[in-house]
Amino acid sequence: MTAAAPPDDSNTPATPPGPASEGAFSLPLTRLTWADPFRWLRLGLRDFLRAPFIGLFYGSAFMVMGWALLKVYENAPAYLLALAAGFLLMGPVLCLGLYRVSQLLERGEQPDFGDSLLAFESRIGPLALFGMVLLVLEMIWGRAALVVFAVSFDGMPDFKGSLLALVNPENLGFIVAYLSVGAIFAGLIYSISVISIPMLLDRSTDAVTAALTSLRLVLTQPGVMLLWGALLTGLIVLAMLPWFAGLTVVAPVLGHASWHAYRAALGPSPQ
Repeated sequence: MTAAAPPDDSNTPATPPGPASEGAFSLPLTRLTWADPFRWLRLGLRDFLRAPFIGLFYGSAFMVMGWALLKVYENAPAYLLALAAGFLLMGPVLCLGLYRVSQLLERGEQPDFGDSLLAFESRIGPLALFGMVLLVLEMIWGRAALVVFAVSFDGMPDFKGSLLALVNPENLGFIVAYLSVGAIFAGLIYSISVISIPMLLDRSTDAVTAALTSLRLVLTQPGVMLLWGALLTGLIVLAMLPWFAGLTVVAPVLGHASWHAYRAALGPSPQ
């Protein structure tokens, strides 16, 4: 499979891309610039406008999932806070269909809604394994958050009370502990997933190689990737404020943009 990168999304790799069988530590990574994350956003918006109905479907799904999250966990605020944060980081899996749309647009083909829904079929094994790893990390994160609440308060506060606890200076110890736990898990999940899912969709590679390649990208170019992570988080948080309604547009734009982030980091697939 050959995917020709569009002219305005082409970064020249430091070395030519190797064969698909190369390991995580031998795949060449492009040297990214501070302007790249903003270009990815622009390209993501372009893809959304080229297939708006597909994008709106996935965006609406994100919004409904946000509502369901609030409903299911309204009596378990500790889990809600952790899972809401994890909701931001599960995006690479949930946006798989959007990656497929960007892949087809990049190749000059017309995206198909049904094809986007079934994008996982060709790589179901590695994708399922990677999804399970993220799910386990999410569950551990939620449990760790619950422990932090349990040792910090007498009884579990309600959802409103838990939010107030996070901004009350008198709870400095709790705030530091909670944010530290969140930062550890968020950093780990982001690092192993930022380009992994589009890589698994696009290349004949395994989940471990994809995760390690993503981690290597973050560790070798931390500045740009931290900026990208901050943009993703900030935009999604803003989109969630009006009862998750902003996700109908923001989520698909970021999904498409994440495909271009992968493309910029690794270039076209050598398959």
